[in-house]
Amino acid sequence: MTATSTTTGTDGALGRQLPVVVTAPLAVWFEDGWTVTKRNLVKIKRSPDLLVFAVLQPIMFVLLFSQVYGGAISVQGTDYTQFLMAGIFAQTVVFGATFSGSAMAQDLKEGLIDRFRTLPMSASAVLVGRTNSDLVLNGISMVIMMATGLAVGWRVNSSPVEFVGGIALLLLFSYAFSWVMALLGMSVKTPEVINNASFMILFPLTFISNAFVPSETMPLVLRVFAEWNPVSSLVQAARELFGNAGSAPVPDIWTMQHPITTVLIGIAVMLAVFVPWAVDKYTRISSK
Repeated sequence: MTATSTTTGTDGALGRQLPVVVTAPLAVWFEDGWTVTKRNLVKIKRSPDLLVFAVLQPIMFVLLFSQVYGGAISVQGTDYTQFLMAGIFAQTVVFGATFSGSAMAQDLKEGLIDRFRTLPMSASAVLVGRTNSDLVLNGISMVIMMATGLAVGWRVNSSPVEFVGGIALLLLFSYAFSWVMALLGMSVKTPEVINNASFMILFPLTFISNAFVPSETMPLVLRVFAEWNPVSSLVQAARELFGNAGSAPVPDIWTMQHPITTVLIGIAVMLAVFVPWAVDKYTRISSK
């Protein structure tokens, strides 16, 4: 259904007042985006293996680091499991954002974008629907990860408001980052390339950070990278909002001393830069 409003016009031949249907552009944009979002969610429902593998990886990391490596890694001022979980949450939402890139690359390969081009829909609806559905998938992953964390001893030591704020910050970051990956997915030739390209970006971002070990334990060059890494700010913000920071020392760097502000700035910058860039890229591809 299309949101409309009604005005009147004049039939020149008969002199009668006739209704004229005027479409509200913003309402149509929301409706188009929601339609594509539902299409992607139905696709996930029909392919449950996608959801299964999306949540198995973070569960594996939780068990691997907390049960296998946890006894060998000590963090000053806090328990390693409490220290670890914010890093796992950040890694999962960042990795989950890659679905937007791979899905866009796959749609281009299968010619789905050509079929969308023939429909009277907003140019950005496909991207909005793609990123929205990945946000839902990341939300489901977060719930399952938190249940796994509780099973291995992780606890929330903050207020309900801070807890909800931590979840919202993680999901907002994943949503903004999914626009980056959507642009990357439209810039490569095949879906196989996006997988390799995304791992080359994501592994340094997640592993050269404070997600799994304190950044002060790293060599100088890696420590500097980790301290200015946006994923490190996201991890530190999650630790503070979930009450898992303990008395662990925090680097005397602005991004680490003000992690929540840093993440919010990063989200705003990613959305301001990559949303119009991705929409412009999609418009140019679909017009060929």
